[in-house]
Amino acid sequence: MAEQTASGYIQHHLQNLTYGQLPNGDWGFAHTAQEAKEMGFWAFHVDTLGWSVALGLIFVLLFRMAAKKATSGQPGALQNFVEVLVGFVDGSVKDSFHGRNPVIAPLALTIFVWVFLMNAIDLIPVDWIPQLAIMLSGDAHIPFRAVSTTDPNATLGMALSVFALIIFYSIKVKGIGGFIGELTLHPFGSKNLFVQALLIPINFLLEFVTLIAKPISLALRLFGNMYAGELVFILIAVMFGSGLLWLSALGIALQWAWAVFHILIITLQAFIFMMLTIVYLSMAHEDNH
Repeated sequence: MAEQTASGYIQHHLQNLTYGQLPNGDWGFAHTAQEAKEMGFWAFHVDTLGWSVALGLIFVLLFRMAAKKATSGQPGALQNFVEVLVGFVDGSVKDSFHGRNPVIAPLALTIFVWVFLMNAIDLIPVDWIPQLAIMLSGDAHIPFRAVSTTDPNATLGMALSVFALIIFYSIKVKGIGGFIGELTLHPFGSKNLFVQALLIPINFLLEFVTLIAKPISLALRLFGNMYAGELVFILIAVMFGSGLLWLSALGIALQWAWAVFHILIITLQAFIFMMLTIVYLSMAHEDNH
């Protein structure tokens, strides 16, 4: 029974608050993973969408506040923090992006701060936000996940947005012909037109896989690392419900140790997502071929 309770606890914490059409035709929230699955493609993860928008607004409002209160005199703590962050991102863009595009630096700043904020929610004890959702809804069985980046729908959505920019700037800089040529005439080439025509399918297969791998790697890298981190926190929380004093004490020590280490993970994952976006868009702006 204890094992089943622990299993149910873990499954409940790994389930999103899903809204969609129930099997009986009504629209509402799913209370089990099976109900969420039966809702199909048009179901919405309300917790993921809500936290993503809320943290995005927090980012915008904080930076707007810093911009409105910016002074050439002695800056405040918020202005200092924003200036350091902007300088760090701007330096990363200058080092990695070799084209000219005023969109890249603001995009990189948005990605880094937004992803970091979504990741940072993982540092809040795993029971606090779900319990708050239960109190507000009055439903003891309603699931709620607060870490948006542990939802592959969120990470894939961000990655596909970056992928759309890659395609857009590739066509804008190289033209339709240049973009198609990049996919079909490399890496293997020949001066013989007949041989080159035979190589086109091979080139396209290799280059298309490389192209598609960019958004997939962006999405899965962030999702995998954050999902693993969340799962570790949940497993540590299970130790507190064991009823054993020594196991609960060990859980406290492990929770603090993992939280400190996880600060590095959430920062690193935000940085990697930002840097890969910059590098991919820099490659899209190259027209050497």
